[in-house]
Amino acid sequence: MAGAAWGLMLGLGLASVWWSFWPRDRSPQPRPGHGRIERLGDQIVLAGIRGTGPWTLIGFAVVLSLIVLVLAYSVTRVLPVSLCFAAMAGWAPFAVVAGRARRRRSSLREVWPDVVDHVHSAVRAGLALPEALIQLAERGPEELRPQFVEFGHDYRATGRFSDALDRLKERLSDPVADRLVEALRIARDVGGTDLGRVLRTLSTFLREDSRARAELEARQSWTVNAARLAMAAPWAVLLLLATRGSTLAAYSSPAGAAVLLVGAGLTIVAYRLMVAIGRLPEEQRVLR
Repeated sequence: MAGAAWGLMLGLGLASVWWSFWPRDRSPQPRPGHGRIERLGDQIVLAGIRGTGPWTLIGFAVVLSLIVLVLAYSVTRVLPVSLCFAAMAGWAPFAVVAGRARRRRSSLREVWPDVVDHVHSAVRAGLALPEALIQLAERGPEELRPQFVEFGHDYRATGRFSDALDRLKERLSDPVADRLVEALRIARDVGGTDLGRVLRTLSTFLREDSRARAELEARQSWTVNAARLAMAAPWAVLLLLATRGSTLAAYSSPAGAAVLLVGAGLTIVAYRLMVAIGRLPEEQRVLR
């Protein structure tokens, strides 16, 4: 019995030694869908919607979809058609937020070079980095002044520059803001004489990128608009047919429901494909 116990202990020890040569990856793994929730939160911030989080928007979309489902079914008495309109109603809040965020990001792309130039001028004039950012609340572009006003309040209330920068990044939710904030954070923490050169390079790059994107967006805007029109046309016809009960009766059968399902699938695939081909890729936030 004692020999078996000693053998078991020896085996466990050898197994532990062998297992130590294969260390486990302790890096946190992203939860499924967590990246999409973060991107939705960034879009809400960029859209200028205050006091609303991603899950609040998702809940609102679900409630709106259920309301439209009940109203559409009470009018048409055809469940497949009602489900189609409910799905479109549930998708509408996300489309509105994404559209507003896209338009605001395009407008901010034109003013970010001015922000970088203001910070560069303030640093060259001898201002401290916190004061260089605080003065943007009065001299910076109109679109970004509220965020820098709140940055000044945070810094004066706590005196912690790094924490105020983190809150500024959350309020802006923009890749350009992330790069500017991290450059200033490094200059504040470790010092360095290359901050002016970095800011000049960043300003030049942002102007060239904005100019190139403006030209490309002007050329490809008709593609995206044509995709939206092609997607909306069949469902506009279905909405007109919803006023005639005899015509909608055909969609209450399994064959009619299959036609709606196939049509919805083809519409989504064709629209996403057209947008993916025609829209320029957006810069991702890698310095979150």
